[in-house]
Amino acid sequence: MKVELLHIVDCPNADIAETNARAALDALGFGTVAVEVVTIRTEAEAASTQFGGSPTILVDGVDLFPTAPVRALACRVYATESGFAGAPTPEQIEAALQCASR
Repeated sequence: MKVELLHIVDCPNADIAETNARAALDALGFGTVAVEVVTIRTEAEAASTQFGGSPTILVDGVDLFPTAPVRALACRVYATESGFAGAPTPEQIEAALQCASR
C-alpha cells in the first residue's frame, strides 16, 4: 500500500492530516506503511496529479475522499462531525482505508 499526502507550501492543515493518517494506519495495523509527504509547488504539478486541494490523501494513487482534481494551488475542506475542517479526522481516514482495502 502506498499512502501519499499531497499539500501546497505552508498548508496549515498538512501536519494534522499527516498525524490523522498515521493514527488511522496504526489503528488498522498498518504501522509499517509510510505516509509520503509530497509538496505540490506549481499549477502544472497540481494538474498532473490526483490533487484535490491541500491536503489530499492518496492510497495507491486514488483519493481517499473522491473529488474532482484541481489544477490550482488550492486549499481543501472536509465535512466532519464537528463541521467543516481542513483535514479529515482519524476516524474518517480509518473508514476510508477500510473501504479502499476491500
